[in-house]
Parts: sequence; structure tokens; C-alpha cells
Amino acid sequence: MSTFAPTSDADLLDLLRCDGPLGVVEMAEAVDVTPTAIRQRLSRLLARDLIQREAERCGRGRPRHRYRLTNKGLRLTGSNFTDLALALWSQLKTIEDEEVRSELIGRVVSALADGYAAEVRGVTVAERMQSLARLLSRRRVPFSVNGPPAEPVLTAHACPYPDLAASDPSICDLERMLFSELLGEEVQLTQSKEEGRTRCQFQPN
Repeated sequence: MSTFAPTSDADLLDLLRCDGPLGVVEMAEAVDVTPTAIRQRLSRLLARDLIQREAERCGRGRPRHRYRLTNKGLRLTGSNFTDLALALWSQLKTIEDEEVRSELIGRVVSALADGYAAEVRGVTVAERMQSLARLLSRRRVPFSVNGPPAEPVLTAHACPYPDLAASDPSICDLERMLFSELLGEEVQLTQSKEEGRTRCQFQPN
């Protein structure tokens, strides 16, 4: 089994969102790690286009570098997603016409899938599940993939929207639809916390 915990780089991204741009020494002091550890994290974040580096000249000598979030990094670290999701979903559920409501939910799923599709790679369903699990882990939602390659199981170790799921379990169907579209294969929710289980699981039909 492969479990993807929330990334250790998240605190650094949050620091840059609130206080950036910052230099290596400032970041090291703020999160209480060595400058070498900060540089390693910065290399990963630069490679993912989540931060950018700016040269700052102060007299003679080599310029100092300061780091700030890119637009992609800002989108990833936004902090009002849960409140927004709750508000939007509650309003969506008030639409009485079932056909109109279903069409809007389908559009939401397609829009989410379009935003994630480039990051979900692989030839087989199992490979795409692994890629999807890594994508979700970068958003602080730990997932794992287990089972044989021919029958992979995608397991959610924490709900992406616990308050919303607790008040309206039908949101889980939207998640199932999204996973189906991203994986290119219809999946079923075979185990749910609503059934008293400790985790939610998704499997191909």
C-alpha cells in the first residue's frame, strides 16, 4: 500500500502567502529549520511552478534572492475553499428542477476535471489512481491506492470536505463522478464513512 501524507512544504507556502516575499534566512528562522532544508524545499516548489525567485541587489557583491508565490501557488494556498464549497453546494441543492440541478452538477464536475486532468497521468487505471492520489495529497487530502493492479482501490483517509459531507452525503456522488472522469473509467463508492466505516473507498466497476 502507498499512502500520501500532506506535504511538508505546505507550511512554507502558507508563510510566503502571508509574509512573502522572503529570503532563505528569514524562512529558516520562521519555520525553525536550517537554510539547507529551506533550499531543498524551495527547489521542489520552483520545479512545480508554485514559487518564483527574484534577485535583490544591495550594493556590491552577489544579489540576494527573495521568493514569492506564483499565481498557481496562490490558487493552491487559498484558505476559503471550504466556506465557498458549502455556500455553493447549499444554493445548488435549492434548485427544484432535477434536470437543471443535474446539468449544473455535471458542469461543476467537468470544470473540476478540466483543472486537474493535466496532472493525472498513467496508462492503466491503477497508474492513474496513483497519480490522482499524489495530486490530492498536494492539496492536503491523504489518499492511498492498494489492491492488485487489475483491481485497484482508491482509499480516502480523510474527507476533503467533512462538514459538507456530514450535512449532505450526496456530495460523495459528485466526488465519485469527478474520479470517474479523471480516471477514464466509471468508479463506485464501495465503502463510505456514512455507513460507519473508517474510510471511503472507490473501485472501478
